[in-house]
Amino acid sequence: MSADAKVKELGLELPPCPKPAGVYKPLVITGKWCYVSGHGPLKSDKTMMTGRVGTEVDVQAGIASARQTGLAILSTLKEYLGSLDHVVKVVKVLGMVNAAPDFKDHPLVINGCSELFRDVWGEDNGVGARSAVGMGSLPGNISTEIEVIFELDQTWLDSRPKK
Repeated sequence: MSADAKVKELGLELPPCPKPAGVYKPLVITGKWCYVSGHGPLKSDKTMMTGRVGTEVDVQAGIASARQTGLAILSTLKEYLGSLDHVVKVVKVLGMVNAAPDFKDHPLVINGCSELFRDVWGEDNGVGARSAVGMGSLPGNISTEIEVIFELDQTWLDSRPKK
């Protein structure tokens, strides 16, 4: 099943494509690689999920934040690529958790995004290498920030108009 069809089957609601909050591009394609800049947990109402995990919000809220961050990344991919079907594989995920100093469950939190990608692209192509780390703070007190490297379909890359 295609990734776009899987999103529909799962009933996922993608938030609006986030706009850059600084001087950077939301994604950069070079060769067959798509580098997606750090995204936060943007909701459909354009608000962000906030709070330090372990003090202001619990682990379940952190997991939900990571999942929502993954949905924001899907929204950016869809906007810029036209279809999630152009993604061949999740290569690398860097998940950052706005965490209390003694918090220890960063990987569990970032599973919220990793499980989403697995559900969309499958076990083989939706699960890549990953780092899950804690941060003393994140912009706007968001609970999670995630950046991802994807491999894109070479046939699609070769056929798209050159700019």
